[in-house]
Amino acid sequence: MLVGTGVKEAAAELPSLCTGALAENGTFAPGRWARQLAKTLTVPPFVTNPTTATAETVCTNRSAADAYPPTFGRIGNAERILLPASADGRDLAPRLAAELGRPLLAGAIRVTAHGAEVARWGDRVCADLIADGPFVATLQPGVRGSAPASETVLYAIELPHAEAPDVTVIEVLDPEPGTVDLAEAPRIFGAGAGLGNPESVALLEKVGNAMGAALGATRVVTDAGWTGYQRQIGTTGVVVHPELYVAFGVSGAAQHVGGLGDPAQVVSVNLDESCPMTAMADLGIVADAPAVLAELARMLEVR
Repeated sequence: MLVGTGVKEAAAELPSLCTGALAENGTFAPGRWARQLAKTLTVPPFVTNPTTATAETVCTNRSAADAYPPTFGRIGNAERILLPASADGRDLAPRLAAELGRPLLAGAIRVTAHGAEVARWGDRVCADLIADGPFVATLQPGVRGSAPASETVLYAIELPHAEAPDVTVIEVLDPEPGTVDLAEAPRIFGAGAGLGNPESVALLEKVGNAMGAALGATRVVTDAGWTGYQRQIGTTGVVVHPELYVAFGVSGAAQHVGGLGDPAQVVSVNLDESCPMTAMADLGIVADAPAVLAELARMLEVR
């Protein structure tokens, strides 16, 4: 089922779609949609002549409550209902799961016959979740797809058009840099062994918070207990994709650099002008990292 604006065009871009229902609805109302979808997904099919169509042809004489193709009508009895882990998908999925009385397996990277495999802690840990019965799951972007379908059957359904959204956005707050998922942080201040002690790492986190940057660290720093392992960047830690990465006392070992992705800008603060991190940096500051950090803290009045 595709719900939203431009669903016909979206269906044309799904080569593995076998049978689908299209509901063109420009107003996103997750609560109302969940209630309506819960009803329609449990209604038995009453269609006798489904139309085989390409993505360019849509059958428009069927309504959601009383007309479904046999394949789609069985969704109410299906053990697995999958939604994308997009912003809207994450909003709709828990409501739909609640309306259907099913558990929600969020952030799946693979769906199995009896549950799903989910990624946690910045994809460092994979866990197998087992559901005792039917469930709803959200799939992470980029998971493996399926083979193209030989033909596509599409049906148009109707959902109630809300005059106004049933969710009112009062305010959108930016996440605190210290609590944001490191894998999604646009700015990161990296702590290396060159900072010398846990107090400097704690100060770097405060300076980063003042400048809208999350704290990252090398494996040496986390192994020393100066910060938690959830802040470790590298091939054995979190893989990040920041716009800005500022490395304080980071030498640039391959294990660490391998988790940096492709930052738009890299700044290195290090006494060793020939270290790998300074060599790859857009801006290299050859200076004592703790001294530079202390001066930044003084200028920002961070203690």
